[in-house]
Amino acid sequence: MSKKVEKFEDLIAWQKARKLTGRIYKTTNEGNFARDYSLKDQIRRAAVSTMSNIAEGFERGGAAEFHRFLVMAKGSCAELRNQLYIALDVAYIPAEAFDSLMREAIEVGRIIGGLRASVQRQRAKLESTN
Repeated sequence: MSKKVEKFEDLIAWQKARKLTGRIYKTTNEGNFARDYSLKDQIRRAAVSTMSNIAEGFERGGAAEFHRFLVMAKGSCAELRNQLYIALDVAYIPAEAFDSLMREAIEVGRIIGGLRASVQRQRAKLESTN
């Protein structure tokens, strides 16, 4: 039996996005990445935006708003993945770190996508009863 989600911190999508954000912050504090203030700032913003949109959408209280914010969170996660490619291409991160972070980012995006689909089904169900 699954636990009822009462706050955004209960959402697995948010928990995984939080973990990914922490890893992004650590990774961007190392080597040449730490000195590329533009890319470092951009990838951090994408990571923070991913988890923040999940939280903000949940707290808005309505399925339509939550869905909209999950769409934005998934987009921010895709932006983060794109920036990981840049970091790899300019040799800011080794291939092993890239692979690990990319797997984690893909998982976060997949979980957000599943949550978004679930919220969409709830919305459709509510709209059909009205």
